[in-house]
Amino acid sequence: MMDSALSFNDALQGFLLDAQVQLTRAQECLQHLELIDNDPDACHCLDNALDSLARQANQLGLREVAHYTTALQQLLGPACHGGCLPREALPAVGACLTLLAWQLELVDRCTGRLNLDIGEQLVLLGELAKVVQQPFAPPCTSCTEHGSVCLHPHTEAADSARPVRAYPPR
Repeated sequence: MMDSALSFNDALQGFLLDAQVQLTRAQECLQHLELIDNDPDACHCLDNALDSLARQANQLGLREVAHYTTALQQLLGPACHGGCLPREALPAVGACLTLLAWQLELVDRCTGRLNLDIGEQLVLLGELAKVVQQPFAPPCTSCTEHGSVCLHPHTEAADSARPVRAYPPR
């Protein structure tokens, strides 16, 4: 049992080091996009950095980081792949990356958990969704209770069971 704890801690430390590299890459891509609108290489690099972060966080079981990074990537993906990431979206992307940097700093080094309210994530993702004109639904009750951004499809019955909350308009 001690070996599995050590291997998780080693894997977590490795992830956190690599995550900083990926986050730096994403931030550099954002800076490039601020200079050159819709540069396909910068968009592709940003998408790849977020994809790598999301996959690694998911493999390690870092739910909160994985869900947030995946939601961010899903919102940016269509705009990045279509070469139509509006300049107005860049400040929102920057704010999302800043929150991701904070999350990586605050991940519990022993458990990999991130004990934060997801409210700020929802606000930032909602603002980004509005600018890139992509749908973004608030999380369902189950995901809210688990502190994760909703990535799964919803049935109409489950959607109507959501608690009513004030979220940013879409």
